[in-house]
Amino acid sequence: MDRLEEIFALQKKLNDDIIVTRQLQGITDAEWMQKYLLAMLSEMAELLDEINYKWWKNAKPVNELAVKEELVDILHFFVSMCIKSGMTAEEMHMLYLEKNKENHLRQQGKGKKSGYSLSEDRDDSPKL
Repeated sequence: MDRLEEIFALQKKLNDDIIVTRQLQGITDAEWMQKYLLAMLSEMAELLDEINYKWWKNAKPVNELAVKEELVDILHFFVSMCIKSGMTAEEMHMLYLEKNKENHLRQQGKGKKSGYSLSEDRDDSPKL
């Protein structure tokens, strides 16, 4: 079992255990996706607090371990959403590789989607 498959398996076991322990049977997949997304957004807000995003405040030293812990918390909920959507670790890997290739092509102006031209005469700066 590779590392991504192990993460998916461990997260599925945790999710299943939580459902039984907390008696959360009967929640629809759509509701689980909402709950996971809200939890992930909450973890992202906690990450923001760790990295001094408030430019109007005096900066504090960044706790690198706390940053990493928040990223792992985000991963927990992200993987839960992947599992709930029916995605496997193998499918995640395959889709990631495809999207990564497309993202590189876009940055070279060769992608499938418009809006990534590298021509000199473009003016795509945002307007107020």
